[in-house]
Amino acid sequence: MAALSALLVSLLCTPAVVRLFRRRGYGQEIREDGPSSHATKRGTPTMGGAVIIAATLVGYGVAHLLVLGQPGRGPTASGLLVLGLMAGLGLVGFLDDFIKIRKQRSLGLNAASKFLGQLVVGVAFAVGALQFRNSAGLTPASTNLSFVRDYTAASLGAVGFVLFAYLVITATSNAVNLTDGLDGLAAGSSLMVFAAYVVIAFWQFRNSCVLSPDLAPCYSTRDPLDIALVSAAAMGACFGFLWWNASPAKIFMGDTGSLAIGGAFAGIAIVTRTELLLIVLGGLFVIETMSVIIQIGVFKATRKRVFNMAPIHHHFELAGWVENTVIVRFWIISGLAVAFGIGVFYADYLSFGPLP
Repeated sequence: MAALSALLVSLLCTPAVVRLFRRRGYGQEIREDGPSSHATKRGTPTMGGAVIIAATLVGYGVAHLLVLGQPGRGPTASGLLVLGLMAGLGLVGFLDDFIKIRKQRSLGLNAASKFLGQLVVGVAFAVGALQFRNSAGLTPASTNLSFVRDYTAASLGAVGFVLFAYLVITATSNAVNLTDGLDGLAAGSSLMVFAAYVVIAFWQFRNSCVLSPDLAPCYSTRDPLDIALVSAAAMGACFGFLWWNASPAKIFMGDTGSLAIGGAFAGIAIVTRTELLLIVLGGLFVIETMSVIIQIGVFKATRKRVFNMAPIHHHFELAGWVENTVIVRFWIISGLAVAFGIGVFYADYLSFGPLP
């Protein structure tokens, strides 16, 4: 119900948002140094990420309304913190998009202002995630470094965790932002990662150390079922938005959506104790980010470019690939990364012995 509600809200409400933004002139500005084929996209409504955020919140709310009054089924600290992180970074992205529109340019907030916004939201989330201890003594986040579960021997401490969480949040939100350069590329890739976290969080719920302490292995996460709901709602929201964002896009998610989605990924990874696994699940976003780092680093050192243009999806466009070809092939890469990530997660579970 969380996924279906978010899907319907996103699918049915996006056309109204497109019409509203067109009337107000909220159109996308295009990079002057980008592929020439993108010139036709100038003026396409942007800030569509607001629909994704709203649909996710509605999906989460509807799911909880259906079980209203049942003990232990209300909103949880973990779920609300992740949604707060998503909305907070969405607000930073909204300010960035709004400045672009008002000043009619392809750059919004300067780098310092954007990082400051991410710092405030990220640190607030990290500090909050170490509070709200439940009856089992678990907080939404752990100060231990995590891959598919906590490494108790690798404790970061409270201060170290806050710094680490900020790095994860900033890196992930900016990685999705860099990937959002072609119609439907970020939305389609993101829904796959959210789908993976529906599986992972629900698996943690079914094998919870709190509910079934005798299980081996089990997972010490505070609110895995509620995080599965958040992931399902975000997945449904991305599905509905993709209908209108697919090529040729009727609306772009803008930084409003890309920063919010990246923040949701980071928040979910932190509260499910899978921060390092996110690198595998979000393999496409890692590739996109590394292409920018390599391009800038090599150019500063040698004054030569490794790629025709960065991020790497533009490299293939300038190499002659049709935009839809780039999008579909990059979706395939994202799907393979997600499948491999789920395989790694399940392989760890099997490593504890044969299934009963």
